[in-house]
Amino acid sequence: MDQATRRELDHLVAAALAEDVGDGDRTAAATIPPASRAAGLITQKQAGVIFGLEAAEAVFAALDPAIEFEPLTDEGRWREQGPVLSLRGNAAAIVSGERSALNLLAHLSGVATAAARYVEAVEGTGAQILDTRKTTPGMRLLEKAAVVAGGGANHRIGLWDAYLIKENHIEMAGGIAAAVAGARAADAKLPLEVECCDLEQVDEAIAAGAERLLLDNMTPDQLSAAVAHVAGRAELEASGGVTLATVAEVASSGVQFVSVGAITHSAAALDLSLTVEVER
Repeated sequence: MDQATRRELDHLVAAALAEDVGDGDRTAAATIPPASRAAGLITQKQAGVIFGLEAAEAVFAALDPAIEFEPLTDEGRWREQGPVLSLRGNAAAIVSGERSALNLLAHLSGVATAAARYVEAVEGTGAQILDTRKTTPGMRLLEKAAVVAGGGANHRIGLWDAYLIKENHIEMAGGIAAAVAGARAADAKLPLEVECCDLEQVDEAIAAGAERLLLDNMTPDQLSAAVAHVAGRAELEASGGVTLATVAEVASSGVQFVSVGAITHSAAALDLSLTVEVER
């Protein structure tokens, strides 16, 4: 985990515990002797890809830095079910951290699982599945890491690391050529992509020097026509309304990339549970 992602995780864990534990877990304090120790086991209960072990560990470690962890599966691989992570330490800390840890691990595993399903659906087409900026606020780097764990790839991280000239930018700049020229003048080294809704805009973008085109809400037939029309003069990305049922047809059009917002904004949490046994 790089430093930026670690900072995001630390902030997220602090916020999650402040929200859930607040100034103390009243039930744990009233029912669990302070010196009690326990062993916990997180289990995967449905098929999918595990990702986020470090996030789960960070939650428990924030409550008891002495907790010991043992990962019981590799992240980033598909499996049906089974043990995920064992932990041992202060019993109250394990019980108090359970919900926040499982929430993070289940969500990130859900994102990885959604990405894996889309990647499997386009296998053999040559197209790569990309994420988008449709991420949970405060969790972008973690969710994008989960996409990679599921076999997908990251689009731009934010508004700062690449140009994506879209409809509103084109309108306000006075056209595609003007928008591209403005971007090149500001920073010629940044990757540049232009959103296009028809072949006329495709031609304008290529003439302006765009190296990648985002083909917005085109049908598979329109995408195939665009691929033939461009004939390798620019990389092509299909985007807009792509679902698991349609992604294979979209990818088979010949585009190099398919971006899918659903793998982050609509990923279902993977079903996980934590069981705890007191050590006597």
